Amino acid sequence: MKILAGTLTLLAAAAVPLCAQQGEMVDMATIPRPIAAADKVWIEELTMLEVRDLLRSGTTTALILTGGIEENGPYLTTGKHNHVLRVMGESIARRLGNALVAPIVTIEPGDPERADVPGGIRLSQATFEAVLRDMAVSLKAQGFTDVFLLGDSGGNRRGMAAVAAELAEAWAGSGALIAHVPEYYNYADVLAYQRDVLGIDEDPRLEGLHDDYYITSIIMNDDPEHVRLQQRIEAGKASINGISILPPERTIEHGRKLIEFRTDVAVEAIRRAMAEARR
Repeated sequence: MKILAGTLTLLAAAAVPLCAQQGEMVDMATIPRPIAAADKVWIEELTMLEVRDLLRSGTTTALILTGGIEENGPYLTTGKHNHVLRVMGESIARRLGNALVAPIVTIEPGDPERADVPGGIRLSQATFEAVLRDMAVSLKAQGFTDVFLLGDSGGNRRGMAAVAAELAEAWAGSGALIAHVPEYYNYADVLAYQRDVLGIDEDPRLEGLHDDYYITSIIMNDDPEHVRLQQRIEAGKASINGISILPPERTIEHGRKLIEFRTDVAVEAIRRAMAEARR
């Protein structure tokens, strides 16, 4: 055993310089992709080679989505807006057909010194805008030519608009487009669609919670656990603003229709911005 152990030690020591002499680090910019590509639209769920090849094939639109962590009543998780963006980002990118989605900016702007509500985390306005700016510049540097900012929380809009305007000026003449899409934040229209098309007349103020049927139904398309469905059933609390969320299949289907409605609005606005920029 002592001889064997010694021999293995010598072999291991000899192997290190041998490998270093025989091979070099692979150039990931030129290596052929050795496996089939995954069907994903989220950059963080793709390999570098998959992103590279999608860029080369014309997938040059990138979405930067901003959500937030905040108080959303006793049933919704603090990441309400981020859960909404998981389903909305997927839907919008796939409808566009040539788009990928950057990692969600999950923390909204505000005063960190006053973020005293449990679970409420804030970035300063300057930090929030710096994050957006750096993300957009990074995307442009790697080959994305159209970058769009969409926010699911109202307090994010000012920072997104400011960064988009700043970078649009800086990128003028480069062939790259950046724009904020304010049309995406259309919750008043969502409420009207829910009433007029789905036949659900909701008063969001009824229970005085930062929670709505339309938000709940959209989030349930991501994961019903985010709205604590089972716990609410057990506690006899499976409703919001007097509207039952049971059976869950019906609520999920309502959410799916709302996702489609919001996707229609966002994609139309994005395509309009592209057309106007290229006139």
